[in-house]
Amino acid sequence: MTIALAPFGREDFDRLIAWIPTAEDLMLWSGPYFTFPLELAQLERYLRSAEGDPPPRQIYKALIRESGEVVGHIELNNIDYRNRAATISKVLVGDPGKRGRGLGEQMVRCVMEIAFDDLRLHRLSLIVFDFNQAAIRCYQKLGFTIEGHLRDYRKVGDTYWSSYTMAILESDWRRSFAETRE
Repeated sequence: MTIALAPFGREDFDRLIAWIPTAEDLMLWSGPYFTFPLELAQLERYLRSAEGDPPPRQIYKALIRESGEVVGHIELNNIDYRNRAATISKVLVGDPGKRGRGLGEQMVRCVMEIAFDDLRLHRLSLIVFDFNQAAIRCYQKLGFTIEGHLRDYRKVGDTYWSSYTMAILESDWRRSFAETRE
């Protein structure tokens, strides 16, 4: 299965809502950006927030190239064209049965290609909850390094979740990409 990215649109709202059944799932996916339950009006505002020339964010659905089946969501956010930096966020393989098959890694690689090859960015960063070991391993495999630990970063219910900040530079990406092409 090969992943391709396509623009996220209104036709994707119901699917995304169905992928987020709990407040904890919503926090894992979006941080504090949305409130639970996720609703159409929130997604409408989200989609409008990607408008502009140039846009401050690019929102994608991930689909299996061979079948066209939509399997995930990913975003390139806080695009800073002047400083050539952005944040990868809202990464989700929607169907729990499809997780652990490398789809998330392909999604992140696709958005990295857009960031470094198309947008010519210099730096990509992300924030990941420190207990999400599968995601951390995925990001490290793609060349991201942990740059910091944000203790008790988000309050979820009666507990606090801590996070790591991770980043990769264009030079690291180019070196890694060249090595995988040889």
